[in-house]
Amino acid sequence: MPLPPLPESAIALAARASDWREAVEFAGTALERSGATTHSYTARMVEMIDEFGAYIVIAPGLALAHARPGPDVLADGLSVVTLAEPVSFGHPHNDPVGVVIGLAVATPDEHVTSVAELANIFNDPGAIPALAGAATVADVQRIMSAGKEGTDR
Repeated sequence: MPLPPLPESAIALAARASDWREAVEFAGTALERSGATTHSYTARMVEMIDEFGAYIVIAPGLALAHARPGPDVLADGLSVVTLAEPVSFGHPHNDPVGVVIGLAVATPDEHVTSVAELANIFNDPGAIPALAGAATVADVQRIMSAGKEGTDR
C-alpha cells in the first residue's frame, strides 16, 4: 500500500511555531485542510506526545506526528510542515526539529505500512535537509515522491 496522497493543502512552508505543540498543531491543521481528519485528531496527536514524550522525533530534525486510528480519521492522510525556526520537542539526540510530518491512517495495518514507506524516504540522508529547505510546495511533493519511488531528487 502506498503512502497517503500529499495534496498542496496538506503542505505548509516556513511556519512559525513557538513550541512543539504549535508545530504539531500546524501538521494537524494541514491534515484537516486536506480532508483527512477532524480537529479532534490534532488534539489527540498532541496528547500522544504529552503522554509518551518525544518518541515522535524519529531522526535529527524530523518529527512524525500521529495518533491511533479513530473516528476522527476521515481518510488516510499525510502532511508536511517546514518550520522557519526549528523547535525543541525534548528529544535527547534529535532536537531541534525543522520538519514535522503528520500521518493519519484508518487502520493499524495502514499505520505500519505508511511508517515503513516513510522510512524508505528518510533512508536518504539528504531528504530531511532538502525538505527543511524546500522553497515551494512542488519541491516538497517532489522530494517525498522521489524517496517513495526510489528515484533521484
